Amino acid sequence: MAEIKVPELAESITEGTIAQWLKKPGDYVEKGESICELETDKVNVEIMAEESGVLQQLLANKGDTVAVGQAIAIIGEGAASAPPAPEKAPQLAEEPKPAVPVDRAEQPAPQPVAVAQAPGQRPIASPAARKMAREKGIDLTQVPTVDPLGRVRKQDVASFAAQPAAVPTAEAGKPVIREKMSRRRQTIAKRLLEVTQTTAMLTTFNEIDMSAVIDLRKRKKDKFFEEHDVRLGFMSFFVKAAVAALKKYPYVNAEIQGDEILLKKYYDIGVAVSTDEGLVVPVVRDCDRKNFAEIERDIAELAAKARSNKLSLADLQGGTFTITNGGVFGSLLSTPFLNGPQVGILGMHSIKLRPVAIDEERIENRPMMYVALSYDHRIIDGKEAVGFLKTVKDLIENPEDLLLES
Repeated sequence: MAEIKVPELAESITEGTIAQWLKKPGDYVEKGESICELETDKVNVEIMAEESGVLQQLLANKGDTVAVGQAIAIIGEGAASAPPAPEKAPQLAEEPKPAVPVDRAEQPAPQPVAVAQAPGQRPIASPAARKMAREKGIDLTQVPTVDPLGRVRKQDVASFAAQPAAVPTAEAGKPVIREKMSRRRQTIAKRLLEVTQTTAMLTTFNEIDMSAVIDLRKRKKDKFFEEHDVRLGFMSFFVKAAVAALKKYPYVNAEIQGDEILLKKYYDIGVAVSTDEGLVVPVVRDCDRKNFAEIERDIAELAAKARSNKLSLADLQGGTFTITNGGVFGSLLSTPFLNGPQVGILGMHSIKLRPVAIDEERIENRPMMYVALSYDHRIIDGKEAVGFLKTVKDLIENPEDLLLES
């Protein structure tokens, strides 16, 4: 027998949540084969078996929080092990253990099943489970477990306690749905709250005439795709413009560490990507050294990985500045939150035709975009913030100048 434990993930990650089991008790697994998916604060990772054998027991349920180094399953040693024959499973129910119904032993699925207890029957439970149940006022006979023998463990009690109680709402009789926040959504909520409490965040706005970029993109996009096999979007223009502005205003590319300011002389730009499970910010590395095609290719690859849940922790770590585009969802104007410990984030928005005064006599309809820079006022003054955003505006409105900055 051998335990499968949660491996070391990253320095900042100490625990995760079992998102789903990919194998069930009785399944034969090969060394290196994934047995479960673990949801962490940043990405989902698959935990693999370190040796071949039969998965004998699951020590954690779907939805349980598990720590790095914690055992979550037991696997039989040796490749010669074989999955248990289905006809032998009822033998567990024939043993003098009234707490386990016959059909419970026939279920290989690792889903929690409430184990029926006879009236007055003392449930089978670990001392730690009993202690937690007493402290939380939980009836152990009501706690579901996946243990083949019906034993209630501490993590079963914790999972049961975390479930929302069925209590009357203020709107009695009205239909409601309660759902538990995913670990990622909890992390997003926690980090956004920390930003509001630990930074002096302020936002400044400007608007950009997108006519020149739209015209350039329209003229060059087909040739660009033929040569580089990637589409020319707006994001690469904003990434290159942001890099140029960061070089001019280096404190926007900094970080506060205690009573010191860490000025970063590299430009790893995070690009926010929306997924079904929430917003993630993969990082495009060394943007000052890459051309438009390389940036567009990196963004496309990272976005595809994000939406297929294939991002690695390395994809998300170490960004110096972030760009987010709420315009893809129709946002006209917003105040983006800082992506700590970064001190600046650029928000892009929808492109809308608006009447613009060209001079004292002429007004034309132009494709305009509002842009926003949120920044930490502790180290960035308003003058720098306005200057940064003005630099981005000037470069986007004169995209040829970006070639000189590349």
